[in-house]
Amino acid sequence: MSRSQPTRRTFLRGATGVAIALPWLDFFHGAKARAQATPATTAQRFVAVFNPGGTVLEKWRPTGTEDAPVLSPILAPLEPIKQKLLILDGLDMKSAIGGIHEEGIVALLSGTPLSEAHRRYASGPSVDQVIADKLKKPRRSMELAIRWATGKSHGLINSNNCLNFENAPGFKPIPPRIDPVEIWNDLFKTQGATQTNEARARLVRKRSVLDFLDRRYATLAAQLGAEDRAKLEQHLTKIREIERTLEELPATTSCKAPELIDTSDYNPHTGLNSSDDGSVRDNSTDRAIPKVGMLMMDMLVMALACDMTAVCTLQWTDTEAKHTFPWLNLSEHHHYYQHDGGFRPAECQKICTWYSEMNLYLLQAMAAVDMGGHTLLDESVVFFGSELQEPPSHKCTNMPFLLAGNGGGLRTGRWLRFNNQPHNNLLVSLLNLFGDDRSTFGDPKYCTGPLTGLT
Repeated sequence: MSRSQPTRRTFLRGATGVAIALPWLDFFHGAKARAQATPATTAQRFVAVFNPGGTVLEKWRPTGTEDAPVLSPILAPLEPIKQKLLILDGLDMKSAIGGIHEEGIVALLSGTPLSEAHRRYASGPSVDQVIADKLKKPRRSMELAIRWATGKSHGLINSNNCLNFENAPGFKPIPPRIDPVEIWNDLFKTQGATQTNEARARLVRKRSVLDFLDRRYATLAAQLGAEDRAKLEQHLTKIREIERTLEELPATTSCKAPELIDTSDYNPHTGLNSSDDGSVRDNSTDRAIPKVGMLMMDMLVMALACDMTAVCTLQWTDTEAKHTFPWLNLSEHHHYYQHDGGFRPAECQKICTWYSEMNLYLLQAMAAVDMGGHTLLDESVVFFGSELQEPPSHKCTNMPFLLAGNGGGLRTGRWLRFNNQPHNNLLVSLLNLFGDDRSTFGDPKYCTGPLTGLT
């Protein structure tokens, strides 16, 4: 069998999987495949945020033009980071069959209708789990939730509150982690003493990338002419010079444990005592939701920055959202304002606007992390979604979706309008940003191919 020829994309790869790109060599010239341009860098991190209860569409939809959107009242808090946003308008969640909340949360990341054969869960994996399998980090993924499993969920996982599904036969639901102290201890309790050493160890690995290479350089060099060998040697010398400059740099300070605030007034398991109609209140826990949410986001950002994982999801609650909002002077639960007490658009707008403020906090925290000449947000894709659009009718048309970050070449600072395309097209587009070239995802009946114009 003849040996395959190196291409312009050829990497000199060591036994450990560490690789360095090769320079252009005359050896590559001539073949059509060798002349193809190197693809854009793929996205490195994925975050999905679940904001429950849909929106008030006329207060959510921006005005202006594609390249100069004017943010609506609900989206206005995001103005400081507008250039890192991509507003997606006109997508229908057609795979959410049934017209109630649970169908929407099951379909949101899986693109599949709720399945009786799968215990009223998804009949396929959620997109985050497919991405996690591709990126392969020490922690495959991290699922977090705040004030979770209210109302009829009674503190337990079910189709009203499950967002994530395994990428394996059976597509088992993945419950989120809900105890902030337990999460902090797991992620960061031992990090303080070992973080500097770990950071330095990563730096050493970067400095010595050539030391990981086996004899493949000699094998490649033997195939090259004298001129190409000289080019290759010059390229490797430059890399070695870069490695030497790294020796003068301190270990990265981007990875550090966030402050563990006092959450003794917050009961993460209060959902176990909930009532179907939301009449059982936990005022102390409800008052703590904002500070616990910010702690959860701080931990999420540092888990990404420390390379513990590359995939995180955050649920602000479940689809019932039967908790109060004392910091907004709203004494009833979200479901009450959606339709249990008749549709209350002013109250729903107030809640949606607050979620935009929290989304700003997350994005600014990611943008503040220096990953070495670019930010954590620059290499990430962040997806914000809900289980429905119109609270009183449960409609899933014109879904309020946002993307943020520039991972995979995502072009932000824009407002894109789609003509009622299925949201499964967005899910497959997300996979494409991570280098997965499939053309469909979820139930194929509800997917017509990737969206155009994202990059």
